[in-house]
Amino acid sequence: MTAIFEKPADNEREHLKALFVKGRVDGQPMTKILVDGGAAINIMPYAVYRKLGKGDQDLTKTDMMQKDFEGNVSPVKGAICVELTIGSKTLPTTFFVISGKGAYNLLLGGYWIHANYCIPSTMHQCLVQLVGDKIDIVLRDSSYVIASAEADTYERTRCISREIWEKDFLKVANYEIPPIQAVGSDEEF
Repeated sequence: MTAIFEKPADNEREHLKALFVKGRVDGQPMTKILVDGGAAINIMPYAVYRKLGKGDQDLTKTDMMQKDFEGNVSPVKGAICVELTIGSKTLPTTFFVISGKGAYNLLLGGYWIHANYCIPSTMHQCLVQLVGDKIDIVLRDSSYVIASAEADTYERTRCISREIWEKDFLKVANYEIPPIQAVGSDEEF
């Protein structure tokens, strides 16, 4: 079995975005499903859980704790197993239900990716998965857009702390972006 990826055109910057796909949970359509190989577990915010018509009686209690981006530790509300369909593949998938909110409706972590023989590509904005002995390519959820800064935004950047940036603090790749000059500095980066 061979898969060939084409190099994106130079003007395409889609690979700078997180990979979101569409799917179905227990037959109900779901958008903003974040595929994140850096996450250890699958996450479902409680608000999404409730929108699926689920109640506390549907949760399997657990003593699992989660740590958020700020390092705060809190218990998960519980776990739920649902039928998750991504592309043409439907599998039972367990999610940990959390109280917090995210920029996603569901988060699929690394264990889901590996257990389901998936290859996420932020470069190509797709998810490649094996379904039997065939390859299924699931394209990104184009209905969900994350804003990105344009080149002229970088020229107006100011250091929030009002301190001078060190030279190694910021590196700019050669994307034809004009050099950045830190506030109070004569050096360009």
